[in-house]
Amino acid sequence: MSTPLPRAPRAPRSLRCTLAPTVTALAAAAAVLLAGCGSSTPSADGTGQPGKSGASAASLQGTVTVLAAASLTESFDQLKKDFEAAHPRVTVETSYGSSATLVQQVDNGAPASVIALAGTAAAKPLDQSMVKDTKNFATNVLEIAVPPSNPGAVTSINDLAKPTVKVVLCADTVPCGKAAQATFAKARIVPNVVSKEVDVKATLSKIKLAEADAAVVYHSDVVAAKDAVTGVEIPSQFNTSLSYPVITLSDDAATKAFVAYLLSAEGLATVQSFGFGAP
Repeated sequence: MSTPLPRAPRAPRSLRCTLAPTVTALAAAAAVLLAGCGSSTPSADGTGQPGKSGASAASLQGTVTVLAAASLTESFDQLKKDFEAAHPRVTVETSYGSSATLVQQVDNGAPASVIALAGTAAAKPLDQSMVKDTKNFATNVLEIAVPPSNPGAVTSINDLAKPTVKVVLCADTVPCGKAAQATFAKARIVPNVVSKEVDVKATLSKIKLAEADAAVVYHSDVVAAKDAVTGVEIPSQFNTSLSYPVITLSDDAATKAFVAYLLSAEGLATVQSFGFGAP
């Protein structure tokens, strides 16, 4: 007759009651850990990192060459700073000038990842075979800039026609010059022009240096100049508005990420903080 094996002693009832919820808690904790080890939920741009544009900050590297209209100088300098801070292995190289000149440079083979222009009309001469994508990201309107002392006593657009008021404009071939001519045609005035400059920043500098009584520039330039100039608004029925396109010329990840950042809520807010309107 076989002898039965001794049965393992049972844990006291109080201990059994403690073990059950402990095992359940461990299972729940394991589930949380497993979920954390899985892939993150993709953000709107597919990175899995909310607030980041393009590939992740760790994987992005290279150089993004940005050619931008002179009126974008301050806003794009800030965008460059913020983007590079978020993507330390990416360098954003910026160059500013008149939109017409920038387009000509790209058509002639100048290296560029992105080109941002003042006015969609400025993009027409661009070789379209190079264009990967185009999006409008801002708007702008004209404004009269005068020295803080306002020596010409300019209070309206009509004052620009006075023979005693020295007016500086952008060259007729650049967007700010073309927009000014359209505005003068609507206002039916002929300004007393003493100089036409290569781009809007050169035009504004004449006022900063008190070498002219008034200049027609963009509203954003008056905002960027702060106390160096005073702005005189141009009524909407005479004013001219321009849409600003950003044109992608490269397919590399860093370029796509920069453009995505520009078009993001954060990027657009940065641009608009410098006096630009919404697209």
